[in-house]
Formats: sequence, C-alpha cells, structure tokens
Amino acid sequence: MASRGCAGHPPPPPPPPPPSPQAWVCPGKMLAMGALAGFWVLCLLTYGYLSWGQGLEEEEEGALLAQTGERLEPSTTSTSQPHLIFILADDQGFRDVGYHGSEIKTPTLDKLAAEGVKLENYYVQPICTPSRSQFITGKYQIHTGLQHSIIRPTQPNCLPLDNATLPQKLKEVGYSTHMVGKWHLGFYRKECMPTKRGFDTFFGSLLGSGDYYTHYKCDSPGMCGYDLYENDNAAWDYDNGIYSTQMYTQRVQKILASHNPTKPIFLYIAYQAVHSPLQAPGRYFEHYRSIININRRRYAAMLSCLDEAINNVTLALKTYGFYNNSIIIYSSDNGGQPTAGGSNWPLRGSKGTYWEGGIRAVGFVHSPLLKNKGTVCKELVHITDWYPTLISLAEGQIDEDIQIDGYDIWETISEGLRSPRVDILHNIDPIYTKAKNGSWAAGYGIWNTAIQSAIRVQHWKLLTGNPGYSDWVPPQSFSNLGPNRWHNERITLSTGKSVWLFNITADPYERVDLSNRYPGIVKKLLRRLSQFNKTAVPVRYPPKDPRSNPRLNGGVWGPWYKEETKKNKPSKNQAKKKQKKSKIKKKKQQKAGSGSTCHSGVPCG
Repeated sequence: MASRGCAGHPPPPPPPPPPSPQAWVCPGKMLAMGALAGFWVLCLLTYGYLSWGQGLEEEEEGALLAQTGERLEPSTTSTSQPHLIFILADDQGFRDVGYHGSEIKTPTLDKLAAEGVKLENYYVQPICTPSRSQFITGKYQIHTGLQHSIIRPTQPNCLPLDNATLPQKLKEVGYSTHMVGKWHLGFYRKECMPTKRGFDTFFGSLLGSGDYYTHYKCDSPGMCGYDLYENDNAAWDYDNGIYSTQMYTQRVQKILASHNPTKPIFLYIAYQAVHSPLQAPGRYFEHYRSIININRRRYAAMLSCLDEAINNVTLALKTYGFYNNSIIIYSSDNGGQPTAGGSNWPLRGSKGTYWEGGIRAVGFVHSPLLKNKGTVCKELVHITDWYPTLISLAEGQIDEDIQIDGYDIWETISEGLRSPRVDILHNIDPIYTKAKNGSWAAGYGIWNTAIQSAIRVQHWKLLTGNPGYSDWVPPQSFSNLGPNRWHNERITLSTGKSVWLFNITADPYERVDLSNRYPGIVKKLLRRLSQFNKTAVPVRYPPKDPRSNPRLNGGVWGPWYKEETKKNKPSKNQAKKKQKKSKIKKKKQQKAGSGSTCHSGVPCG
C-alpha cells in the first residue's frame, strides 16, 4: 500500500468580498496612510492571537496557510452556547500518550493537555459498546441492558430506543449535531442508525472494527461486507483506499468550513484508530524503527498519525472561527490491548478487564473557556458525566423523570472544585459467571461472587468473579522474537479467589489485595453492589440473525430487520372460526403450562 498522509488540509472557503472604494477614501493623505498602517497592525495582532503559540510551531502553521491560502480569523461569537468537540480514540492504552511517559510521540495531545486540564482519575468501560453507550446516554450499562460484551454485527440489538441521547438533547437547544467515525451502538433496524438518534449528519462505520483502507469487515467466514456510511446509505463514492484517520479528518474540516461559527455545533469524532487491524501509512513508521515488537511499532505509527490528525482538527477550529468558543474533550474508550501493541503500564490488566488497565483512560479537556488552565484534575470523573455536563454547558435541560448516572463536573474541571461523584459502578454482568469458585458464602451471603462485577466507592475498589487478564505488562513485552519471558510479575489467580479489595488512591497499581484485612469494607461494598443490582434492567444479548448477512443486503452491513406487514382483515365468518380455534388453543396451552414467546431473532422488550 502506498504511503499516504494522515489528515487532509481544510478546503478553502469562499474568498471574502473586496472592500468598497469608499472604505479607503479619507480626507487627507496622512489620514489614509495612518488608516492603512492601523489596519496592518490589526491584522498582525489578529494573526498572532490566533496562532498556535505553544500548540504549533511557526513553520508548521505557515506551511499550512501557504497551502490553503487562508488567513486565521477571530471567532465571531453571538451565542453563549459553546461549540462542543468530543474526540474519542479507540483502544488507546493509559501509557500511550507522551505525558504519561510513552516512547510514542504525541506532541499535539501533550500540548493540548498541558494547556488544558488533564484528567488523572478518569474512568471508562473496558470495551467499546459500553463506553459509547454511557457517553451518549449518561447511564450505566445496567440501566440500558448492555451489561454483557459488545453489540455484534449479526445481533438484532442496539442502544434502546427509549433513551434520550446527548445529540437529541443538544438539538433541542439549537445545536447542529454531527458524528464522524465509529458508531458501534447497533444498526439492525433503521431506527437505530445515528441519524435517527439525534445526529444531523453521520459519516463513518457502524461496526466495531474493519480495514482502514477498504472499509470492509468479515465477522465470520461468509459474513463479509462494506462498512462505510454517509447518513443512512453506504458511502460507495469513498471506496477509494483512503486511510480512515485521514478520511474522517477531512470530513470534520469540511463540516467546519461549511458551518456558521455563530451557531453552536456538537461534533462527535470517534476515530477508528488505534483499534486493530494494525495499519498505518508508511511515513509514520520512520521514528519507530528501534521498536522490536512489530505490533508495538505499527501501533505507534497509528497513534502518531492520529496525533497529527487532531492537530489538523484543532487548526481547522481556529481557521474557521470556532476555537475561542470551543470545548475540546479527548478520551479513549477503554484500555490498551498489549497483544495488539497497546500499553497500560504501570497499571494492571488490559482492555476487556476490570483491572485499572482496562478502565482507567487517557483524558483531558482543552478550552479557552476553562478558568484554571494548565492543571491536573485528580477528582473522580466517569464517562457518564459528559452527558449532564455538556447538556448543562449547552444551556439545555435534563428531564426530571429520567434517571441518569452521570454528574455535572464542569466546575470540578474548570475551577478545581470537589467532584460530586463519590462512587462508580464499573459493571455487573450476570451472564459472565466463569468464576467457578465464586459463591454466596464467599460474598458473606450478600452477593454471589461468581458474578463478574466491579465497583469503586471513594478510595476503595472491589472486584468479584473473574475480572479478566491480570498481569502487569511493560511496553514491548510481547515480542515477536519468540516465547521468551517478558518479566517476572506474571500473577496466577489463586484457586478459589473471587473477591479483591484495593485502596486505589494508595495503590493505583492494584498490587496489594486487602480483602482479608478489611472484611467490613468488603461487606459494605457488596451491599452497594446489591443495591445497584436491584435497579438493573434485563440484559439485551440476542442470538445472531442470519438475515444480517451483507450478501442479502447488497454487500453492505446495514439495517436488515423489517416489521412484518399486517394481513388483510378476515371476513366475519373467518373471524368467528379463528376465535373458536384460538379458544381451543388457549385451553390446551393452559393445560400444558405454555407461555408466550418472542418473535424469532428479535429481542424482547
């Protein structure tokens, strides 16, 4: 594959109209020269104020302006509602950012975070769908039925339609809403698509992963299809081998170029990077030849490409007059996967686990609207908190009868106040019960510890069941040179172990299990788990539907479920006969004790 750039440059906007001759006519030669000099000084001041400063090198900005032929313009704000830009990376490990000590170069992320507020006690979910659902609804998984795993391409499942989404709430108060990137919240019926869940426009993929260049995805042998959409239709016109990070960035630039910056905009940019498959344009490998582990090397190239793309997104915000009234939030959706190049070191565990390495994420807020810039926030923050926070910033309202799990944490981030959040339910998954040694007895009769669950209350974190892969894995540990031992910290879960307790503030790396030392705290947290569980809704995890095969849908992954058309009303005689038959059937069913069933392949509820 030929080397390609990571992110395109903004398309030039229409040139401004030339000034009228009257604007330059002044009574007197000296006055005219003074006016011209004043205008030139004003241009220089405007350019200097809006330049990257610490965020961009002068030569980089100059090169971009030379290529686009554009001049940076000040934001013309006519609304108190800020522009909201939420950037979600996929599978970025906790260590995998420069300011966490990574060998991977992320100058843009480092500068944006340094000039904003770094979130160093920030939590998400360990896998894709749950994090995205919590961001867009402000609810824990137990309150949306998405407690178990992810939404699979072949499942008739999606984010429940009775949940008011973040873009829907923002539209109510006048926002234009646009999504670019990965959806992964279900698509089996048209009502589940992003444009039906509050977004004015959508450009991206519906599934959890796919090829970065061809945009194809095989879920299993014989189940392959194209996965790139523009609004509600397959975007075949973009099937030209463009790397997705570049393609998504170009779309963001196009949206900003065509939007009036005096009107509020919500941009949800859910990049595919750095999720597997590990693919990147060739020129990004140049700085990482010293990395022996090929997966780590590819991952590093992908992350450098992503960093450059975010640079161009930020510059586009400045170019088109949005930046001064923007709030930029950056987050990963879960921890990194060491076997796919990611690193969460020195945190324990990886993507898909409830150890800190799976759920503690890279996150920061960058905005001229922050009161305390250049700070570090160590208060407890969770991905559900963005929902009420952004709605509040947008001057919107959350319905009083809707129960959400997020908190408005803007004052915590902007002013350094205490977080209103004191606990986090990481999850309760009643389906995942692989902890064979778990029991009610191990949970003091309060909780069945065979169930996979995790909760944080202030400094304390409790895990039950099987939390997942539990090693501490240094960067580049999974070598491609052979099955050598990478370190001496491999931990085998003790036989019969199904409860763990940690003081996360004192022991963020989860090295010292305190469950035997503090049984009273264990019981307290088990009771809290039990309280949460009483509010849980049934798990939505239906079996796969063969109608989902892209072969039956023009080679495209997309909505396949259709409501059955109602049959014509029967005649009076036919109706009487049917009534008699149905009465006989009911009597037989009552005798047999049979109950009603759901339509095949369609989830109940």
